[in-house]
Amino acid sequence: MLPQMSWQPLWSKVNKIQDKVLKECQSGFGCIPNDHDQHDTANRVLVTTYNMKQYLQHNAQNITRPLLDPLQFAYRANRSVDDAVNMGLHFILQHLDKSGTYVRLLFVDFSSAFNTIIPTLLQTKLTQLSVPSSICQWITSFLTDRHQLVKLGKFMSYSLTTSTGAPQGCVLSPLLFSLYTNDCTSTDPSVKLLKFTDDTTVIGLIQDGEESAYRQEVEQLAAWCSLNNLELNTLKTVEMIVDFRKNTPALPPLTIMNSTVPTVESFRFLGTTISQDLKWDTHIDSIIKKAQQRLYFLRQLRKFNLPQELLTQFYSAVIESVLCTSINVWFGSATESDIRRLQRKVRTAERIIGAPLPTLQELYTSRRRTEAQMRIEWNFIDTTRGESGARKMVSARG
Repeated sequence: MLPQMSWQPLWSKVNKIQDKVLKECQSGFGCIPNDHDQHDTANRVLVTTYNMKQYLQHNAQNITRPLLDPLQFAYRANRSVDDAVNMGLHFILQHLDKSGTYVRLLFVDFSSAFNTIIPTLLQTKLTQLSVPSSICQWITSFLTDRHQLVKLGKFMSYSLTTSTGAPQGCVLSPLLFSLYTNDCTSTDPSVKLLKFTDDTTVIGLIQDGEESAYRQEVEQLAAWCSLNNLELNTLKTVEMIVDFRKNTPALPPLTIMNSTVPTVESFRFLGTTISQDLKWDTHIDSIIKKAQQRLYFLRQLRKFNLPQELLTQFYSAVIESVLCTSINVWFGSATESDIRRLQRKVRTAERIIGAPLPTLQELYTSRRRTEAQMRIEWNFIDTTRGESGARKMVSARG
């Protein structure tokens, strides 16, 4: 039970934020008309969305944090895409250390996920997460009776009113969807359901060929989707099997809603290509291909006699960022051959620019140190906030 509290300071803070944003928009970009503009109300939706996002991130998330699914990695403090991939690989590798085991990975695809949110259902879920009723009603009002139309050049379609889903491009949509699907979890310890907003992966940890728990959880996921207005896209949902057993028998296919799920040898999971042999050849091949394409533009810029400093900046922003894609996930277990292949691209860029560049090992080490430092600082801040929040709750109750 949350203590009684006054929301007046909150609304005062929200109004100050809105006034500040309005002034910045008017002076900087002119994107918010004055109060007499006939389109002012529609445009202020942007400001309202900004305020709602600020509130939810700084207040509602603190309220819901103890009740959030630990395997939902989106919109969680001190968590990232790399953390989700690393957690999935940890489950897989830890399980495969045992004899007679294999893993089935189901990569789920939803059809227009953000367009399926039902505001009344979301309000119920937010209430269960201890979000104050006033905020639940605010969000429901924001999502209900929205007008939308399509404009192409001089032509404009007629307006439709919708009360389902979240606005396209809305900064709140991923967060609201994460809260909407918070109760979609696995009930069996041998099945893990990893989520990053609408990217959902079911990991079945199979022992001695016993797949009943995995298949039951997949059926429950399909049933949950039906009850919550989500549509599983069976044409894009695929499965990958990781099995290192000798004399592997043919495994029965997985079926969802009378559709057989196709199997794949590799899958791009949250930006990282995972192969069924758990090697990084395929992922690194794609990185090298992208880096090679971007090296062409670096050569062209060199022909135009751009300063060395600008060439280095271009390399850091356009090429190094590709070489370091999910580097915290794969670098530690990549083969020396794969590292050398990537390092050749760095040396090629060095010859083009005419200046030394950081090696992949240096970049990896630097990023790991930065990440570790951020986690230490966040844990300290989180602990301090928790103690402060506890004192405030005790004071309020007293």
